[in-house]
Parts: sequence; structure tokens; C-alpha cells
Amino acid sequence: MKIEQIYTGCLAQGAYYIESDGEAVVIDPLREVESYIQKAANDKATIKYVFETHFHADFVSGHVDLAHKTGASIVYGPTASPSFPAYIAKDGEEFKVGKVTFKVLHTPGHTMESACYLLKDEQGKATALFSGDTLFIGDVGRPDLAQKATHMTQEELAATLYDSLRNKIMPLADDIIVYPAHGAGSACGKNMSKETTDTLGHQKQTNYALRPSMTKEEFVKEVTNGLLPPPAYFPLNVMLNKQGYESIDAVMKRGEHALNPDEFEAVANETDAVILDTRDPQVFAKGFIPNSINIGIDGSFAPWVGALVPDIKQQLLIVAEDGREEEVITRLARVGYDYTIGYLKGGFDAWKVAGKETDHINSVTPEELSGLLQNKKVSVIDVRKESEYNSEHIQNAENIPLDYISERMQQLDKNKTYYVHCAGGYRSMIFNSILKARGYDNLVDIKGGFKAVKESGKIPVTDYVCPTTLK
Repeated sequence: MKIEQIYTGCLAQGAYYIESDGEAVVIDPLREVESYIQKAANDKATIKYVFETHFHADFVSGHVDLAHKTGASIVYGPTASPSFPAYIAKDGEEFKVGKVTFKVLHTPGHTMESACYLLKDEQGKATALFSGDTLFIGDVGRPDLAQKATHMTQEELAATLYDSLRNKIMPLADDIIVYPAHGAGSACGKNMSKETTDTLGHQKQTNYALRPSMTKEEFVKEVTNGLLPPPAYFPLNVMLNKQGYESIDAVMKRGEHALNPDEFEAVANETDAVILDTRDPQVFAKGFIPNSINIGIDGSFAPWVGALVPDIKQQLLIVAEDGREEEVITRLARVGYDYTIGYLKGGFDAWKVAGKETDHINSVTPEELSGLLQNKKVSVIDVRKESEYNSEHIQNAENIPLDYISERMQQLDKNKTYYVHCAGGYRSMIFNSILKARGYDNLVDIKGGFKAVKESGKIPVTDYVCPTTLK
């Protein structure tokens, strides 16, 4: 038997490939499925099942394409109602794969169709639990995402999750290995560990949501406390996972359309496409195509696209580092943004050589900002999350979290100069580029963000408050 966790850091997502005696299953696959097919080919195995733990919200699963290309059966837990052929398992039903067995545990609460898959080895001993978004390392799935679909409150879903954990998971043996669908950085929970596996016994000792003495009322209160609004693209991804989607092959073919500068400019002018520049923020600041938006590929790329581009059917034109165009298009498709319609061949350098108009964003170092603060009143905008700001910030800085830029930008004066920072420079450049494209021309980026400000020691900041003590 082989168990392989395929972890994708940019989504904090774990897919799983399990093979035994020439048969394999894939659990919660990503959109691009060729790697799973190749793994099976290398093992001379047939992919028999695609197990889905629930209708995912934070990414588009590869279940439809993988089943189509391999003939595998898609399996969901009880109450799931997809619009494509799938097997809806009963609670406790078992599936034979080679010499091992998977038992379905219906664990509603995160969503009502949520299921975990308990793996039993060749001797029939339960050894692993593929827990989806029901149980994470250090946390459990948030209970607010399925409210509309289930006509239940988040408190009712949390109470349901409490019963699932107590009745289905906590009675299992302590030595079982937990393999969750997500780790730290995912918006599907609020307290996830950076670890991506653990024993169930250790989770019973350390996971706040599994305290043996915890009442249902205490669980509901703790699990629902402090939940931030989910990203806007979540329900759209649920729809794609439930109803089906265009083949990844067609999405890639449409996106991998190389456009020279004249063609790129013509398409931009003829469509409502957003120009998405995925280069490093500081490289972007030095020169970019007017009205383009910077979301760097080497940060939390897909989640920020999902949070800030509300329509997954929005057409996109890509500016990328040479050779990374396919990566950009793939990562967009992972979260349902299938309408990339081309990229700039030769990148921004080709645009400059062609003599096209360019724009830039000014930057200052913390040392330069310190001098400005001493000589005049300066407006500083901190675009970090409210919790980060409350923990410690530049004195008199205004907090406008990037997540709420659309709602808050109207309060800014287009004729006023603003000095903008985040933690390290990634989010502030997104913020600056979005406002720049909307006519805010007096934005200055603080190089290195709050981290650099602190290291400089030249700018007054508020007293530090540990985030865990904030109310």
C-alpha cells in the first residue's frame, strides 16, 4: 500500500493518492489531473475511485476531468446531489481498493454532505483518516459556508459538526493518522496548524475543538467566534464543483494565446478584460501597463484573485515573467477563473521595446518616510488585516484592509498623497495598483512594509499586543 499526500502550498490544500495491488484512489484532486494519471501509470495501477470529501469552496476539484479521462467513479458522501454522474455512498459503506478498504463516515457540519474516508489496511486495521474539511490539524471546518444551501444558521451547522466529531471521529483509535484537506493559510478554518498530518490521539490532546469536556454550547461558541467573511469566490467554486465545468485542457488552450504588444493592446481595448500583472511587486512598481492590476504569482496569488476579482467569468489578460505564463493560467483555473484570453509575449520588456505607454508607482524606504514624518503631516494607510493592525501599527496610520478595498476606497481623496504599507510589500502593491487604475495617482509604497518599518527603528509604532489577547 502506498499513501502519498500531494500538498499545494499556494492553496494550502492536500490531495491524496493511495495505491494497493494495482488499484488506486485519488481524494480531493486539484483541477490539473495529469500528475495523478502519471502516478498510476508509473505504478501500473488503475484509478478506481475519485473520493470527494464535500463540495469544495476554495478551489475547483479535478474530479470531473479525472473521472472522464480514467473511467474512475466519483464518490460523495450521503445527501450530495451533483449534476454529473457520481455514486452517493451510504454512511458506513465500504469500498475495496486492491487489498485495502475505505469506509465512508458521514460527518455533516462543515457542509451537510461532508464525509471522511477511513482507510483499513490489508489486515483490516484502521490506519488513516482522510478527514476533508471536517477535521484539520489544530482546527475544524468553519460552519458558516453552507448556511444558504442548507437553510441553517452557522450555529446549527456547528452543533451538527459537534455531533459528527463526537460520534464518528473521536471514538476512533488514537494511532490513526489524520490526513486533512487543508493546512495553515486556508480560509476554510481559522486556527490551522502548519503541520499537514498528525495522529488522532495527539489531536484529541491539542485541538481545541476536540476537548473531551467541551459541551455542545461551548463548541458552538468557540467554533463560530472570530470567523472572518469568506472570500467572494467561494460560492462560485461550490457551484462549479457541484454542476461541473469546462475541461482544463480547453481552459489552458484558450489562455495560452501569445499576443505581441500590438495584439495585446488591441484585445485590451476591444474587451472588458482585466490586465493582471503577476510579476514581483517591486518589479511591477518600476514600470507597468497603465490600468493593470498587480497580484504577484509568488504570494497568495489565487486567494487574492478570488477575493478581489468578484466575477469568475471575468476575462483576463496576463503579464508574467517569461516562462511562467502556463503556471499563472493553471493557478487561476484552480480557483475557477477560466477566462484567461491571452498573455503578453515577451512580457513587459516587449511592451517597453514597442514604445507603448507605461506607468509606475513611487516608493520610499522607512528611513525616507521617517524624514517626511518629522517635517510635515503624512497620511499613512495600513492595508493589513484589522487583527494585524490592532496588534501593532505605525502611530496615526489609518487601517484599510485590502479585503475591503472596494467598500473603503470612496473615503480617500484622489488629490491627496497616501503612503501605503502592508506586512512585507505584497498586499500594499495590490492595493496601490487597484487604486491607481481607478484614478488615484498620489500613492507611494513603503518598501518592505511594516517589517522594514520595525527593523529601521526610526518610525514610532504603538505598543505590541499579542493577537491572542485581543478581544
